[in-house]
Amino acid sequence: MAQPNRCVQLIERIFFAHYRPCDREVVFEREEIVEAARQLRLKLPKNLGDLIYSFRYRAALPERIRACAPRGLEWMIRPAGRARYRFVALPRVTIAPSPLAAETKVPDATPGIIARYALGDEQALLAKVRYNRLIDIFTGVACYSLQSHLRTAVSNCGQVETDEVYVGLDRRGAHYVFPVQAKGSKDTLNVVQIEQDFAMCAAKFPALVCRPIGTQFMGPDLIAMFAFEQAEESVRILCEKHYRLVPPDRLSPEDLKAYCNRQVEHFPL
Repeated sequence: MAQPNRCVQLIERIFFAHYRPCDREVVFEREEIVEAARQLRLKLPKNLGDLIYSFRYRAALPERIRACAPRGLEWMIRPAGRARYRFVALPRVTIAPSPLAAETKVPDATPGIIARYALGDEQALLAKVRYNRLIDIFTGVACYSLQSHLRTAVSNCGQVETDEVYVGLDRRGAHYVFPVQAKGSKDTLNVVQIEQDFAMCAAKFPALVCRPIGTQFMGPDLIAMFAFEQAEESVRILCEKHYRLVPPDRLSPEDLKAYCNRQVEHFPL
């Protein structure tokens, strides 16, 4: 049997050092990675935080850990303060574009030079969302990009990362903050990131209406967008829309007529 890779061995050692049968929460400190590596005689990762980041947002937890979750629940790693984390058993929540959602064609306003040189799926997606004003279209609010790749510390959460933050103004004069998480076609939106966006907005923009947004490539020019709300145990999807960026001559009179006849659906602000 192949030896598990270094990251799997480390996260398993940390989890099972604290886990007891029937637990639904397991707390640990980031510095425990150092002790686990010493015990297993493994070379430490260059950045201790990368190990946690990988299992929080990209890689599945090892099967030995997943098997310990109560029926119908799955383990997620949540922040529990500065350099402190906790495994929490929560109901399974999948954030994935619905194949049945209607598409809306949008004339592609992405500058050609941006489309040519964007580095990676995530960067290309953020650029297309920005240049095509998709946050404005999706929310119905006049929006402005405030900051890209925001990294900040939030009490009881530790460091929080948000791909882009927009602020907005509606017809009443109310102000909004829209933290945006972007994913390429091969990745999936993560519930923990959306929860952290709520926490970040509460700490940094307490006077603004917060509505986290997720966006994901479904194809080279097909973009799914989600709006979320906080529920008792996790986040929930409030709204989902799909936008297809097309050359202006591919937006036909029939398309425009169909859009005019659509039932008006207000964004859940």
